[in-house]
Amino acid sequence: MQEKQTATAKEMAQVETIIGRILQVGVIVSAIVMLIGLVIFLVTGQSGYPGSTMPLSMGAILVGTWHLKAYAIMMLGTYCLILTPVLRVVVSIYAFYKERDHLYVAITTLVLFILLFALFIGVHGD
Repeated sequence: MQEKQTATAKEMAQVETIIGRILQVGVIVSAIVMLIGLVIFLVTGQSGYPGSTMPLSMGAILVGTWHLKAYAIMMLGTYCLILTPVLRVVVSIYAFYKERDHLYVAITTLVLFILLFALFIGVHGD
């Protein structure tokens, strides 16, 4: 019984380390992407879009990023930053499942659905 608790504690420590790394890497990657967009904006002096328009849909952001448009790259960095906690919730569901904590699996899954629903509304709503 003691060995099982020790193994579970070690595994949970590893999962917590992974969750921490996900948050660190997500923030660093999004900051780098946004910085690249900012540098392109400062060097060219143009956003890549006419007037005060900017890309809002994921398709427009990806196309604009492919064409090295500054605002699109900065928006991609923002999306990376937004998706970082969502990935953390997914890893948390796995961690609670491994602990056999079904109540927290259910609660965290509900949180994930709420996040995904909010993202869907943000993308498709006006």
